Amino acid sequence: MLNLNAGNVALKSVTHQSIDLLNSYTASNAVDGNKATNLANNSCTYITAKRNPWWRVTLQQPYKIVMVAITNRGDCCADRIDGAEIRIGNSLDNDGNHNQLVAKVYSMRAGKTQKFKFSPLDGQYVNVLLPGENRILTVCEVEVYAVSEDMVAMIQSEGINVAPNGRATQSSVNQGSTACLSLAQNAIDGNRQYDLFKGSCTQTNTESDPWWRLDLVKTYTIATVALTNRGDCCAEQLNGAVVHIGDSLESEGRANPVCVKVSFIPAGGTGKFRCDSALQGRYVTVALPGENRTLSLCEVEVFGVPTE
Repeated sequence: MLNLNAGNVALKSVTHQSIDLLNSYTASNAVDGNKATNLANNSCTYITAKRNPWWRVTLQQPYKIVMVAITNRGDCCADRIDGAEIRIGNSLDNDGNHNQLVAKVYSMRAGKTQKFKFSPLDGQYVNVLLPGENRILTVCEVEVYAVSEDMVAMIQSEGINVAPNGRATQSSVNQGSTACLSLAQNAIDGNRQYDLFKGSCTQTNTESDPWWRLDLVKTYTIATVALTNRGDCCAEQLNGAVVHIGDSLESEGRANPVCVKVSFIPAGGTGKFRCDSALQGRYVTVALPGENRTLSLCEVEVFGVPTE
């Protein structure tokens, strides 16, 4: 197994935050390795109400960052962090708050740690910015995880097909004479045989918005997905399919980021698609939007490496 994490590279690093004469000393509390969430324990930052408060950690060097974890205050006021932005880059323009936006905090439970994962991004500065008037920014720990240059190269090159190690399911199984030949698991059997009647393809009922989903069991960083289309008939049925990758099961995985939208794969052909940027996720969903659609896949290959 490849472990991409270089450890928490923010631990004990140099920190800064918005000017606050009463609380300037608290910035380093977010990288002390202590996830205590009661402000009275002196392990959280605190910036009194002001416009666009921010907090920043300066890493020892630029890293290829793939995840930031934030621990929220637990003794009160959990919603104060709602709307916070995580920004990463190598610029100190506007105190680092003009660097690339990688994630937003929409909601976080009191005293909990939330992980934000994204494609490898080069940066030495990680900012937590809270836009708005009269905002109070408190974080109890900020962890930053990175990968090596070699791992980035492997992710971008292709990696290995990790799909056969997963578990597959789909919106339905064709109820006709081919039902026993159309199971979801057929798409990850390592066989690109494209004749449905040979027992190596999937097929759903004709229905609204059919889908097929792969559970990789753990999170992977994925750069490329390959789909093999049915070859004995009906090749056009796969036109318009959308591949989603992420850690959410909302809407059967269709709420996760899009890797690719398939316009056409020839009958019996294999289309290999590189995501616009490497995506992290446990679930790979192939969705076919529309009414009266039938989804059939003869092989799904997912190329990536474990994220954790």
